[in-house]
Amino acid sequence: MFKDYPLIKESKKTVTQFYPHIPKKYLSALKRVFSTRWVGQGPLVDKLEMIFSKKFGNNLPTVAVGSGTDALHLSYILAGIKKGDEVICPVFTCTATNIPLLYIGAKIKFADVDPKTLNISIESVKKLITKKTKAIVFVNYGGLPCDLIELNKIAKKKKIKLIQDAAQSLGATYRKRSITSYSDFTIFSFQAIKQITSGDGGMIVFKDKKILKKARRIRWFGIDRLAKQGGTWENDIKEVGYKYQMTDIGASLLLESIKEFKKIWKHRRNIFNIYKKDLSKNKKIHVVDKDGPFEHSNWLFTIILKKKDHLQRILRGYGVETNQVHFRNDRYSIFKKFVKNKRFKNMDKIENEYLVLPIHTKMSLSDAKRISRLINKIIV
Repeated sequence: MFKDYPLIKESKKTVTQFYPHIPKKYLSALKRVFSTRWVGQGPLVDKLEMIFSKKFGNNLPTVAVGSGTDALHLSYILAGIKKGDEVICPVFTCTATNIPLLYIGAKIKFADVDPKTLNISIESVKKLITKKTKAIVFVNYGGLPCDLIELNKIAKKKKIKLIQDAAQSLGATYRKRSITSYSDFTIFSFQAIKQITSGDGGMIVFKDKKILKKARRIRWFGIDRLAKQGGTWENDIKEVGYKYQMTDIGASLLLESIKEFKKIWKHRRNIFNIYKKDLSKNKKIHVVDKDGPFEHSNWLFTIILKKKDHLQRILRGYGVETNQVHFRNDRYSIFKKFVKNKRFKNMDKIENEYLVLPIHTKMSLSDAKRISRLINKIIV
């Protein structure tokens, strides 16, 4: 049973589920933007793409957009997905992963969840591949990387595109390399509650340098903006484009946040480790994490337990906000035609048993310790 919990009222004693991270020098950064003629897409967007590519994107081509959903939609278009193409997707994710495929008219084939990591099940993916499969889309749940090597092997063997929804995994690495090294397309999100934010925003990182110009065109109505601004545009639009650009206002906030990223990551990691150390001792709780050759991004800390609703209700009484954050997509009417007579046994097993604990830079380490003590006191 799904419970309806309203937003918790903030006070000095409450710990909210999420809280945006705003960089210390945001006012001076915004002031600089407003002193120029560029408040829309301008030179700061270009600068952000360059810096992001070096820091997070393995020096691959990057295109900044208005949201992570924009980035996914453009990635699907650039990957050549068309109406009727089969695309394997996770059944457990934010709907933003899968809704853009409805824009295109693709045939979604949902893969079950791995019950221990909540990532896409590799075995489920293998069973869904047919001659009509155009791409595999996957999400690193909470910032925990999927088995990127195995997904790569499958995609290469079957000659299909691999699209990584890394909205939750900024800063994650795999075998000491950027996670962008392991997929044809990787998208990131800068929505309000992500590790860093521009209010809303997104980034596409891709391997094929030949599609960079097209990506920039369809981000802006199909217009070659550089040519137009240079007075050499031939005044014709030859492909359908969208209004998916990022603004210099958003880019300025992200550039300041990137300067603070090490500190942000370390704080979130410390909270994650406190939870993990304390709650892993409780035999009635499964901590969603695993050991491997990767670095977690620490966006979410999730536990699985039988008394999820009981714990959530009591924690709220102590001023601690928790929730499930994402839900199985096959429960939504918009996806019903793709799930008729389909069963997802792993998702069925855990759908009422996972709970996300607070983790953000407005929390203190003592908050995390208090929450851990409360949980172990409640779940005995």
